[in-house]
Formats: sequence, C-alpha cells, structure tokens
Amino acid sequence: MQDLNAVQSLAVWAVLVVSLLGIGYAFFIRSQILAQDTGTPRMREVWGYIKTGANAYLSQQFRTISILIVILTFVLAASVFIIPPTTEAVERFGSKEAATLWVAIGRAVAFLMGSLFSYAVGFVGMNVAVEGNVRVAAASRKGYNPALQVAYKSGSVTGMLTVGLGLLGGTLIFMVFGIAAPDALLGFGFGGSLIALFMRVGGGIYTKAADVGADLVGKVEAGIPEDDPRNAAVIADLVGDNVGDCAGMAADVFESFEVTLVSAMILGIVLGDAVVGTIGDGQYDLRFIIFPLVLRAIGVVASVIGNLFVTTDERKRNAMAAMNRGFYIAAALAIAASAAATPVFMVDAAGNVDWRPFFATLSGVVLALALDKLTEYFTSTHFSPVKETSKASQTGSATNILSGLALGMESSVWAILVISASIFTSVLIYSGEPAATQFTAILYGVSLTGIGMLLLTGNTISMDSFGPISDNANGIGEMAGLDKNARNVMDDLDAVGNTTKAVTKGIAIGSAVIAAVALYGSYFTDVNKVLQQMGSELLSSINVAAPTVFIGLLIGGAVPFLFSALTIRAVSRAAAQIVNEVRRQFRIPGLMEGKVLPDYARAVQISTTAAQKELISLGLIAVMVPIIVGFTLGVEALGGFLAGIILTGQLMAVFQANAGGAWDNAKKYIEEGNFGGKHSEPHKAAVVGDTVGDPLKDTAGPALNPMIKVINLVALIIAPIIVTIEPGSPGVIVAMIICVAALVWAIWQSKRESEALKEIAQAPASAD
Repeated sequence: MQDLNAVQSLAVWAVLVVSLLGIGYAFFIRSQILAQDTGTPRMREVWGYIKTGANAYLSQQFRTISILIVILTFVLAASVFIIPPTTEAVERFGSKEAATLWVAIGRAVAFLMGSLFSYAVGFVGMNVAVEGNVRVAAASRKGYNPALQVAYKSGSVTGMLTVGLGLLGGTLIFMVFGIAAPDALLGFGFGGSLIALFMRVGGGIYTKAADVGADLVGKVEAGIPEDDPRNAAVIADLVGDNVGDCAGMAADVFESFEVTLVSAMILGIVLGDAVVGTIGDGQYDLRFIIFPLVLRAIGVVASVIGNLFVTTDERKRNAMAAMNRGFYIAAALAIAASAAATPVFMVDAAGNVDWRPFFATLSGVVLALALDKLTEYFTSTHFSPVKETSKASQTGSATNILSGLALGMESSVWAILVISASIFTSVLIYSGEPAATQFTAILYGVSLTGIGMLLLTGNTISMDSFGPISDNANGIGEMAGLDKNARNVMDDLDAVGNTTKAVTKGIAIGSAVIAAVALYGSYFTDVNKVLQQMGSELLSSINVAAPTVFIGLLIGGAVPFLFSALTIRAVSRAAAQIVNEVRRQFRIPGLMEGKVLPDYARAVQISTTAAQKELISLGLIAVMVPIIVGFTLGVEALGGFLAGIILTGQLMAVFQANAGGAWDNAKKYIEEGNFGGKHSEPHKAAVVGDTVGDPLKDTAGPALNPMIKVINLVALIIAPIIVTIEPGSPGVIVAMIICVAALVWAIWQSKRESEALKEIAQAPASAD
C-alpha cells in the first residue's frame, strides 16, 4: 500500500468498502425475504422436509471434506519451504527468511479463507433459497409480481454474497501482501475452486439421482405428475435443486469470480514490472493491479442498481423481460463507469491514457451476452433446435436422444468459436505492444475479458438461483394443492427459470475457459520467474511435437472424459437405488390412493450417501493427476497437459450442458400440449431423453468448470518446484509412487459400489 499514490490508495479502500456493502446488502435482502408469509400449514410441512434434507446434506458434506481442507492447508504452508520465495516477496518483507515465513502463513490462511468463503456462499445461498421456496409459493396467491420479487430477491442474496466475499478476499490479500500478493492469491483461488468442485460434484450427484429416479418411475411408469406427493423421491428431488443448482452453482461462479481476479492480479504484477524496466528490478507500475479491483467494485454497485429494475405487473407477466431489463441496465452502467474509471486509473508516467484494458473488459461483457444468446438458442423452447428434438420424440426415445446428442455437439462448436473470437480480440487489442511485454499483455487482456464476463456476477447468480427457487415453489404448490391461479403463476416462473438456468450455465462454462487460459499464462510467467532466478533459459513456448509434451496433451485431453464417466456412473448407480425404492413404496397398500404417506427420508438418505461417496476420490483425481504428469514428464509436458484439459473440458462441458438443457425443455415443450402433450408416447420418450440429459447438464458438465481450474491452480503451485527439483531423484520417485497409488485408489473407489448404499437397500423400511 505504501507504493500507491493517493488516488490508488483511496480506490483500494473504496473497493474494500464496496465489498462489505455488497455483503451487507445480501443480508439486508435476506431479512426482507424472511419477513414474507410462509403460507398454509401443509406448505410449511412440505417445506420442512426440504429444509431438513438440505441442511443435513451440506452439514454431512462439510464433515466429509473438512479433513482434506485441514491437510491441504498444512501442505500449502509447507510447500513454500521447498523453493525460495519470489523476489517480490523478499522486497515486500525485507529478507528471505521473513518472506518465507509470511508467504507460508499467507498461502495457508488464504487457502482456508477461499475454502470457507466458497462454502459460505453455497451454504448461505442454499439456506436463503430454501427459505424463499415456500415464500414464493405463498406470494403466488397474491399475484405474479409478488412471486417474481421474492424468487429473484432470494437469488440476489446468493449473487451479492458471491461478489462481496470474492472481492473482500482479493482486496485484503493485496492490502497485506502488495506486490507479493500472487503467492497468497494462489492459495485463495485454490481453496475456492476445490470447494466449488466438491459442491458441484456432490450436489450434482444428489439432485440427479433423485430426479432421474423420480421421473422414470413417477412420470413414465406410474403416469403421475412431476411433484406428486405419493412419489417417495419427490422431496429428495426438491432438496437436490437447492444443494445442486443453488449451493453448487453459487460456489462454482464464486470460484470463477475469484480466479479471474487472481489471474488478472498475478499477470498485472508481472506486466507492471516489465513496463517500468527490467523484470526483477524492484520497480512496478501498480495501475495494472488496481484496475481489476476497481472493475470488480463497479460491477457490484451496478448489480445492486440493476436488481432494482427487475419488476413486472399483472398485465405483462413477463419475468424474463424483467430480469433482462435489470441485466442490461446494470451492463450499461458498468460499461459507462468502467470507461469513466479508465482515464483515472490507467494513465502512464507520461500522462497517456491506456484504453486497451477497458476494451478487453468490454469484450468480456460482449462475450457474456453472446454466450447468453447462443445458449438460449440451443436450449429454449422458442427456437428450432429444441422443437426438432421434441418432434423427434414422436418416433421414440432413441431418436429423441440422437437429436439431443447432435444438438449438444453442434452447440459446443459454436461456443468455442465465440470464446476463440474473444481471446483473439485481446490479441488484436494488444498487437501494438512491444515484443518484450506483448505475451504478458495479451494474457492480461484475456484475464480482463474474464472479469468483463463476470462483471455482473450479482445479476447472473440472481437469475440462476431464480430457476431452482421457482422450481421448488412449484413443487411445494403442487404437493400442497394450491389453487389454479397460483399454480399458473408458479408454472410460468418455473418455465422461465429453466431458461435462466441454462443461460447462466453457458456463462459459467465460458468464464471457466477464459479463467483457465489466463491461469495458463500465469503458469508461464511463474515458471520463467524461477528460471530467471536460476539463470536458466526462459520458456517462451512449448513444442507440441516433443514426445513428452504430446503425451501430456493426450493425458490432459482424456481427464475430462474420465471425470465425466465417473460422475455419470455415480448418478446411474444412485438413480437405480432410487428407482427400486420408489417402486417398492408404490406397492405399499394405500399409498397410491393417498391414504399413506411415503417414506421421503429413505430416498433423501440414498441420495446423500451416494453424493458423499464420490467427493474425496474425485478431488484426489483433480489434485494428483497434474502432480504426476508434472514431476514425471517435466514442466513443458505439464503445459501441454493443461492445454489438453482446457480444450476438451470446454467442449465436453458445453456439449453436456446444452444437450441436457435441450432434452429438458423438449420434454416441457411437449407438456405444453405439442406433439401429443402429457402422458402421450412422445412425452414418455421425451422423459427418457430428459433423464439421460439430467446427469450431463447438472452433474458431469458443470463439474468440469471447477475441475479445470483446480488442475490449473495445482499446476501453478507445483510448477516452481518442478523447475528446481532434480527429476529422477529418490525423493521424487517415492513421492510419485505414493501419488500414483492414491490416484489408483481414487479411481477404484469411484468405480466400486458403495457398501453404505447396499446397507440402505437391505435395511428394513419404516413404511412397510
């Protein structure tokens, strides 16, 4: 902070205040939500089942992963003692010994802070979503706009908490560490990404196991409505919407929000060092670090203002138009404020204004809008792709599935072209940069593109959480037997929520890729820092034709397929248990007549147990694979590995998310009365397609986002160690044997059937 001028110092303090105001605003909205009516006794009864199940799941999840968090906290602290501290850390803390101690503490504390912030976003966001569910159902009896307001504001709590905590963490780390911030920022980003991975995987398995089981037996076999209270899996399905779509998505976007900030600040420090003179000479231009923080603060304020315009009336009844209006107003305000901030914060020593960072940020906003429209085109019932998949259901489930597969594959191609165009925009923007700094400057521009994409994270998360909140409200309304007018309101909000969920998934995937590319650039800069200290030749590129690099590329390309296979298999196993359980309970005398309540807790227990089983094993895979590749094949091969995982991870994530979203809305398009309507043969075929797409769009696809960033951050942390340690030494060989054994165990553990699930299946049922 002592190196900042008066304007920069004031800006940093202002950013800190904005982050705290964002958090405060989140809890202010929460108090407004809690003050709303909770409806009838029957509504509160159903809500109670959901609330108990959701809290039990997240509490169990935290107990499962807390041990790994503690272990990694100490490992990150100890990692600093393997390699010497960076020159920036030595400059900041005065001596090598002090720098080593401070960086060790800072990286561990930052990792813990990132982990706890990510979990807090998911936990608080999920709890507010659960509180909002029943209140949306109650508000629907008053009218369309009251229900919209409660649903959107419930999601806004999660959105504002995401941006507030993400900005708070990054700002505090910079205020304490200054130019040495990258050492601690890596820990902060790694903690947030790892917890997001757990939230996404666990929540995705939970929600889709229950959803698939409930749909196959309830809709297809028994021919009863989606949220019929006679279905034993219906509560587990509603709980899953909260732990998967609310907690999981919130943690996912939170880590994208912080990782793009982390990469921008890391690259900003390197660029600020290079433009002043020689790298490592102790002179820095800090405007490249301050500007990303200012942009984030602008986004928080714009999101708050934009949320005020999300309103409609009983005549228009257009929730999508209201949310789009709020988003576009926030976007216009954010762009205008960013343009106004540029002449203040991006002025060089000669007094020249550098507009390139603003244009890179603007390209990110445009990218978010482009991915928004692209995802909407491939997943909305208003456009031809989904209508074609619905039409294909007339000839059976096989043609429905084939149509959805083709749609998902095609959409992935267009998405990667849009992302490529955005990255190329950064190349064009910084084409006139001197050769010595051009590579870093381009990657800095890419990181600002990521910040631009998530500039309006508050609005994005609000729109995403709106989907599961409305879905749950609709389920509560159906189970509680609300009147037709209220049900019509909730049906409409639920349909809009399906579109907003699909759209925000597209933005989340795109931001993950942009963040990974920026981290990829940080990987090269960190490696070169160590090589420069050692007096070795710097790494300017990697040669894909080199056999070891090509092997790394192949392995990296394969990891998303392994990850997807293991998560889909987990859903399949758990769904089979749910199917058998629902079938068994349907045979209980009096249940189908509505005289006996099903045993909801048993289905909740099956989903919870199945989700917990996969957490540690999939987390180990994400951590161990880059370590094994890096220490076995070298730092260049690890670079090839990262390139492979970014490419196939993006393609797989978009394909799975859009195919699943299209299958879901194709089913809903038929349920609206097209191609035979509900209970027709095309409808049954569409339900089968929807159940195939469920684990793709809500488990495997979204889980790839945090997985890509976890692996990139692990590579960033270990890269300096790989450069300094002699390959083939006895210590490295022993460590690799241990890592390979852990990886084999993780894959085996993920493939084997859970003993706990067997015990649940064999245990006597309380409903019998």
